[in-house]
Amino acid sequence: MVFLKINIQRGVNLAVRDLLTSDPYVVLKFGNQKLKTRVMKANVNPEWNESFNLSVYDSNAPIHLCVYDKDTFSFDDKMGDADIDIAPFLKALKMHLTGVPDGITLAKVQPSEQNCLTEESCIVWSGGRIVQDMILRLRNVECGEVELQLRSG
Repeated sequence: MVFLKINIQRGVNLAVRDLLTSDPYVVLKFGNQKLKTRVMKANVNPEWNESFNLSVYDSNAPIHLCVYDKDTFSFDDKMGDADIDIAPFLKALKMHLTGVPDGITLAKVQPSEQNCLTEESCIVWSGGRIVQDMILRLRNVECGEVELQLRSG
């Protein structure tokens, strides 16, 4: 088992689901774990900057991310989803690095149909930890991206 820290940094150009705006929040699902950010009122470019710890048992399973619009008098509206492919990150963790210069790139992950990345994502050694910043394009919606960071525990 591996512990992984995920920081949901922000949403960019999220879909409008209410009158002129949305009240978005993010739900992460991995196995039987379910984590949720706070709701950001009337903001299609929210800054969550919330960190969560996940216990990872299956390195082949992606983390599922879904963005919702909070509604008061009806069910919350879905604002898109994405899968976070953690396999390359976990592969870097298995290297058991020590004494590596800060800032060195361990791996580069290219956008593909399987990973929802909008651009290349580098896995780097930073401050004694493995770190991966990524921007995910949301699926099943007209627009929207979520920026996040994976960090070794």
